[in-house]
Amino acid sequence: MKVFLSHSHADSKLAARLSGALQQRGLQVWAPDLDLLPGDNWAAELGRALEDSNAMVVLLTPKRPDSEVMRNIEYALGAKNYSNRLIPVVVGDPAQVRTVVPWIIREMLRITLDEHKRIEPQVQPIVDEIRRYA
Repeated sequence: MKVFLSHSHADSKLAARLSGALQQRGLQVWAPDLDLLPGDNWAAELGRALEDSNAMVVLLTPKRPDSEVMRNIEYALGAKNYSNRLIPVVVGDPAQVRTVVPWIIREMLRITLDEHKRIEPQVQPIVDEIRRYA
């Protein structure tokens, strides 16, 4: 299963930790900050990764999601390859995150992640959600 990991640039370190934990569970993970190199055609690689992935995990923090994360969410909501596999992951206080995310995904907020704890033990609910509709 290929997973697109969408996150704000400010959350790159957390995304790298989450990516590693998901890969240890047998998932292929693609994340812009982690997989794009200087000189890559950013738009083409991003588009290819969005089309090739079967699930999208979106890291959501109390900060307002950047425009790229919002575009990824919009793409996933309309793409058949992400049907039932758009997984928002709340980092931080869920009440604060609810106020900054688009209304259409507020009801989808079920999985939380504590960035101050080890990531590996926290990823199983994410993996289960991804594999539920595989």
